[in-house]
Amino acid sequence: MPRADARSPDGQERAADGGRLRGKVALVTGAASGIGRATALLFAREGAAVAVADRDADGAAAAARAIEDAGGRALVIACDVTRDADCRRAVEETVQAFAALHILFNNAGIIRRATVADTTEEDWDLTFAVNVKGIYLMSRHTVPVMARGGGGTIVNTASNWGLVGGARAAAYIASKGAVVLLTKAMAIDHGAAGIRVNCVCPGDTDTAMLRSEAQQLGESYDAMLRGSSNNPLGRVATTDDIARAVLWLAGDAASFVTGAPLVVDGGFMAGQP
Repeated sequence: MPRADARSPDGQERAADGGRLRGKVALVTGAASGIGRATALLFAREGAAVAVADRDADGAAAAARAIEDAGGRALVIACDVTRDADCRRAVEETVQAFAALHILFNNAGIIRRATVADTTEEDWDLTFAVNVKGIYLMSRHTVPVMARGGGGTIVNTASNWGLVGGARAAAYIASKGAVVLLTKAMAIDHGAAGIRVNCVCPGDTDTAMLRSEAQQLGESYDAMLRGSSNNPLGRVATTDDIARAVLWLAGDAASFVTGAPLVVDGGFMAGQP
């Protein structure tokens, strides 16, 4: 059991966790780094067996080792969420390894910072393939498994930019808006099967993706962090901030919540029209 002074891999102190997912099986995409990795580790500390899925097989393996080193159960799955065969195999391997699938966290995503005029057709298609089609494919294979098992919960990673506009990120914003409404459609369609579907809408979060944004925009990361801290709490999110919100949506505390976008952005949207 984690000690009260347990620390995260980046050295941040964490409170002892309480087994809120004991007996559950979770599949996390984009789990090699960032929000996905933080959530996979948190799910494991809360008692879940976790399938760690990512195109980056080495990163996924490292995340799985961190789970196992802490006494948890993990499965590594090399998975490109834009490929139907990979998504089907990810679900099948999870069920084969752990005999169930209760939680799917559709987190894999990319960003391209450009206007419509400056976005290539290739980047537009890739953004939608990863951010939207990936959710469709993973969910397509997961929903029947959950329905046969009496229900489950799906959490999709959207963005606060899926709810409001922003500059120089047309494909990303359009894709995340699609994720928000896809979440609502899935909640309506599958609620009768006992499947809850929600999405988390992070603001800027200290991840490799945010560093990539700075590079794409030709900014220093320090400048990006200063701009991203323009919210009532005065800072960017940590990956743990977002992971804790995902845990709440995935767990029994949110048992009557479905079809909801949960905004986790330090209050940025509080000042939006």
